[in-house]
Amino acid sequence: MRANRTVSTLALVPVSLAVLAGCTGGTETAAPKLPERTCFGVFSRSDLGSLVGNGEEVKESGPADMELTAVRRTATCNVAVDGEGRFLASATRQPLEQSFFWNAELIKPAADTLPLGDKGIVYDTGARVLLICKGSQDTFQVELSLSGSTDQVEKGGSRPLFTRLMKKFVEAGKQQTQCGV
Repeated sequence: MRANRTVSTLALVPVSLAVLAGCTGGTETAAPKLPERTCFGVFSRSDLGSLVGNGEEVKESGPADMELTAVRRTATCNVAVDGEGRFLASATRQPLEQSFFWNAELIKPAADTLPLGDKGIVYDTGARVLLICKGSQDTFQVELSLSGSTDQVEKGGSRPLFTRLMKKFVEAGKQQTQCGV
């Protein structure tokens, strides 16, 4: 009888190990596959990879471009992984006499000045830039805003990342919103 118990116990060891391996390996899944270009065609797959992190299903919502007019004043792109928002890019247009309000004093740790556009800030979870657009037909202002989940970003790496992303966003934003045209 003792031999049967030993055989039974030994037979359960591989099964138990397989179950445990499945539990520990199953908590994180591989990074989801992003489209080649995302958020108004501005960002590449490699640009957003560290913000998107792990998951199974990625969904992008928003318009194909950020062309803004007096009627269409905002364009927002959201990238979600498994239903959780991981990256947000938005462009908002308004008349020059109105102002965008940024309460930078509430951002902790304090935001850094971002030398892009007419005014800019970068902080641990995003960046904002103001563009004053004086064209031959129209004068207006545009706020470009980026934010994202930084759980997957190396400590101290989020501000440089958002600075790089915002440089691309400002270039595309000037063209697509026809700022200064």
